[in-house]
Amino acid sequence: MVRTTSHAPNHQVYWLDDVGPAPEFSGDLPASTDVLIVGSGYTGLNAAIETARGGRSTLVLDADDPGYGCSTRNGGQISTSIKPTLEKLTAKFGEQKARAIRGEGSSALSWIEDFVRGEEIDCDFRNVGRFHAAHTPESYETLARDTEKLRSQEGIESFVVPRDEQKKELGTNTYHGGVVFTKHCSLHPAKYHRGLLRLADEAGARILGNCRVTAIERTVKGFNVITEKGRVKARDVIVATNGYTTNLTPWQQRRVIPIGSYIIATEELPEALVDELFPTDRIASDTFKVLYYYRASPDRRRILFGGRVSAAETDPKISGPLLYESMCRIFPQLKGREVTHSWAGTVAYSFDELPHAGTHDGVHYAMGYCGSGVSMASYLGMRTGQKVLGKAEGKTAFEDLPFPTRPLYTGKPWFLPAAVAWYRWMDTRQYRRAVNG
Repeated sequence: MVRTTSHAPNHQVYWLDDVGPAPEFSGDLPASTDVLIVGSGYTGLNAAIETARGGRSTLVLDADDPGYGCSTRNGGQISTSIKPTLEKLTAKFGEQKARAIRGEGSSALSWIEDFVRGEEIDCDFRNVGRFHAAHTPESYETLARDTEKLRSQEGIESFVVPRDEQKKELGTNTYHGGVVFTKHCSLHPAKYHRGLLRLADEAGARILGNCRVTAIERTVKGFNVITEKGRVKARDVIVATNGYTTNLTPWQQRRVIPIGSYIIATEELPEALVDELFPTDRIASDTFKVLYYYRASPDRRRILFGGRVSAAETDPKISGPLLYESMCRIFPQLKGREVTHSWAGTVAYSFDELPHAGTHDGVHYAMGYCGSGVSMASYLGMRTGQKVLGKAEGKTAFEDLPFPTRPLYTGKPWFLPAAVAWYRWMDTRQYRRAVNG
């Protein structure tokens, strides 16, 4: 029997239901450390694993509980991460640099699979592929052309799915065909994060939550790092705050745009219904400018549906019903099914839509993953750790890229509501035109 939609879903993160209480990471601050990392998400923990295994005393600090941010709040979708095309990057940086940048996305995707399997992290990692759906016939034609370019120019494995074969991939008539990227993967974000916490702890890194860093002062021999719980001397500092970057590091804050992303989880569904909606178990996304992303849960008992549903930042209590409406437009079969969880996380975009990693004023950083951070945050965290250790392989193609900002921008994206509203209007206009012929 189909129940009516719940108007009071749990506003906790669905992923955390599966992992139990977080391990305790508390204690006194050390007087000094070789490496101090600000942020305990994928970037910070992968950097910590690298430096601690490399023999450096390593301290990871977080303003909240370890993993509070988007590392346990994302959709668990893994792609090649780089949004600008080879053509756009070539026009800007030349072909050699463009290929190196694009190649880092493929490297990150390959690396995270090897890492998860090699470290035996139990996080439901799967090579499922992604179905990227076209919201109009024109976007389908563009996807088909771009897919051929990706195959011929970059060797990216993919294939086109016309609309009359779409239901082999996704149980909906809403779209106009799409493309499958066969190498894209999925995982359970919170289980992955818990695995990273375990590895960092076993490597000897100290992890302290609820210890906000309030200032980073450069000295002759390194840094004085001031926190709410005291002061620590550090030889090296890594800032790994991405969507939660603050005026602690104003230079970085001016270069990343924090954007809320919202997700809902349905009640447990009949097996046959999940099989109808996601027959191949692929992750999915679409070509709307303000895109949606969705998947079956790892146990294939629920549907997880995410996207941005408001021009301005909002509350999961508000975003949940709006996401539900969009989900039911794509999957009418879900009308009347309950939503049990509704939550949000903050990602960070950059003005050039590229990730960035480097050093500014002696402080190492990696951030700006533009909503595709599961593999890239992990990969660049690892590379940043290697860089701190003095390893040549720590340098990436992002190292010497300009990290742009805009005049008058200080970290609060006043322009975002207008931009999102414009894109949503365009999406709706194109979609209605496609529906009405």
